[in-house]
Amino acid sequence: MNDLVWLWIVLGLLALVAIFIIALFNSLVRLNNRVKKAYSDINIWLKQRADLLGNLVETVKGSAKFEKETIEKVTEARSGITEAVKNGAAPAELAQAENVLTKTVGGLHFEAYPNLQTVGNFKELMTQISDIEDKIQSGRRFYNGGVTEFNTKIETFPNNLFANILKFTKYDFFETEDRAELETGHSADKSTVSFEG
Repeated sequence: MNDLVWLWIVLGLLALVAIFIIALFNSLVRLNNRVKKAYSDINIWLKQRADLLGNLVETVKGSAKFEKETIEKVTEARSGITEAVKNGAAPAELAQAENVLTKTVGGLHFEAYPNLQTVGNFKELMTQISDIEDKIQSGRRFYNGGVTEFNTKIETFPNNLFANILKFTKYDFFETEDRAELETGHSADKSTVSFEG
């Protein structure tokens, strides 16, 4: 009779461990999918912003006599984002491409061309770009929040024992340089793009 009791205790403990592992696995899958979706959203918004900037460059080309070099820098920065998104770049690489684009666009001085401000398409594009910028910033916060929650879950005991076995690994944060510093050019690299009237 004593052996039967021990057998039930062992089976009960194994059942508890199995339930814990199943619950942990399902929880990690949900968090993992949320992080992947947030990253996908950021990619979509970065691509939209790059497309809008392409439209803006075309509008500017047709409305003002900007330096060829300036238009080339914006086009190059835009293609950097497009390629990073297309190639499924890691968060660090995508953040670097975004920093370059933000720095390039932040250094543009459209106010030097008052006639450009009156072009309806220009104003609409600038409004759309501003809206996309807000979505990207919000998306980065949501992504980084999901990464924090996921990484914390797989690093805490006893989850860390099973997370490795279940092949869950930490995500990198989507970190960019301070947007204000990039736009004003007061970061480590102070080069900006400007228009000569």
